[in-house]
Amino acid sequence: MGYSVAGKKALVTGGSSGIGAAVAVALSKAGANVGICARRENLLREVLEECRAAGASDARMWIADLGDLDAVDDFAARADEELGGIDLLVNNAGIPKRRFLLDLTPDVVESVMAINYFSPIRLTLALLPRMIERGEGRIVNISSVAARLSPPHEAAYAASKAALSAWSECMAVDLADTPIKVHVVNPGVIDTELFTLPDNDPLLAPVEALPVSAVTTAVLAQLEAGTFEIWVPEWFGDIAAGKATNLEGYLEGSAGWLAEQRRQQAAPS
Repeated sequence: MGYSVAGKKALVTGGSSGIGAAVAVALSKAGANVGICARRENLLREVLEECRAAGASDARMWIADLGDLDAVDDFAARADEELGGIDLLVNNAGIPKRRFLLDLTPDVVESVMAINYFSPIRLTLALLPRMIERGEGRIVNISSVAARLSPPHEAAYAASKAALSAWSECMAVDLADTPIKVHVVNPGVIDTELFTLPDNDPLLAPVEALPVSAVTTAVLAQLEAGTFEIWVPEWFGDIAAGKATNLEGYLEGSAGWLAEQRRQQAAPS
């Protein structure tokens, strides 16, 4: 029989919107008691009410800036105590950064890495001993197809997600003899604000975004089956596999595609 989230206590970071909010509500509907955290109080409260209406009557929320790395340990202890012992951690909080490489600065790259990589690592390390002591734990790291597909104008973001994916793989090996199971989720273009936030380059070409329900359905199935890694949509996994067998050809093709997009954008309309 597969893993069931019913009765589990789940913490979802970045739970005020997008994938995080959708996953929190989906877990609530599936019978989990959910805690959510984010920086935006108004949106967080709306999601909290959705979680309670969906069945998580004792759902909780915390206003937290996970980019403040020195505060993560205290937040982890507080959330674990108030939720009654976290069984399932969904590391979803993250920020985009679409910017041409030569327009990046070290401080921008470091801020992206802090939120997308160092904060989930801090939170995971703070909660792992508690999970192991209780005899069970699931950790879901929301990575991205960008972690493996090296998209143009995504160096800072892709590197942060690649680090999270590599960490997850090593963690799965190191924790193989413990009651902890690790999962990685690689979403593609999903219909969230991630692709419309200011201070980011526009998408180089129109892409049809999938609804967030595509991710929540996949994550619940992943948890039940115990699958380490999933792609949403699945065909991105085939692209990553092809890249691995012909990296030079893949990079040349990507560069050619980028040059063509630039030519089209520069052409008079």
